[in-house]
Amino acid sequence: MPTKLDLKRELPCYRARRDSPEVLDVPDLQYLMIDGHGDPNTPVYEAAVASLYPLAYTLKFASKKELGRDYVVMPLEGLWWSDDMAAFTTARDKSRWSWTLMIMVPGWTTTGMFDAAVEKVRSKRAPARLEDVRLETLAEGRCVQALHVGAYDDEADLLRRMHHEFIPRHGLTMAGRHHEIYLGDPRRADPSTLRTILRQPVTEAS
Repeated sequence: MPTKLDLKRELPCYRARRDSPEVLDVPDLQYLMIDGHGDPNTPVYEAAVASLYPLAYTLKFASKKELGRDYVVMPLEGLWWSDDMAAFTTARDKSRWSWTLMIMVPGWTTTGMFDAAVEKVRSKRAPARLEDVRLETLAEGRCVQALHVGAYDDEADLLRRMHHEFIPRHGLTMAGRHHEIYLGDPRRADPSTLRTILRQPVTEAS
C-alpha cells in the first residue's frame, strides 16, 4: 500500500508559531487557483470554493490510481488585497477586498493531469465556476508568517504587529499579497478555535 503524503507535515511553511511572527523562505509551490472580489460571506465566494474542491479530489484520486502516489488534500488558502490595504487590515471593509482562493497540489501535477481532471468534473455535475479554475505556480520567497487562533475578524491586531512592527524592525518591507492558510473548517469548528497561518511576502527595505 503506497504511503499517503501529507505536505502540511513535510513543508516547514505550513507550520507557524501562535502570535509570534518569524521570517522564512517559502519554496515555489503549485496551486489550483480561482479569483474573486468582495465579501467572503457571500454566494460568490462559496461558488469559488465549491469549484476548487472537486478538482482537488479528482487530482488526488488520479495521482493515486495512475502514479501510485497518494496524498492528503491540502487546506484552503487565500491571497487577499485591496487598492487601499487599510480596508483589509484596519477598517475591514470586506466589500473592497479582492481575493484568489487556492488549494496546493503536488509538484508532479502536470497540465495534462489538470486538463483531464477538469474534463472529468465537467462530465459530472460541473460547479458553476469550474472553467475559471487554473493551475499556477506561486513564487513567494522570503516571507513573514505567524499563526492566528480565533475568529477571522480578530486577525487585525496580529496583522498590525506583523506589518508595522515586526517587518520594519527586521529591515524588511512588504512585497506581495497577504496570504492566509485555513487549517480549520469554519463550518464545523467554534470560531474561537480556528487556526489560520497569516503570511506576508517581504523584501529587503531600501
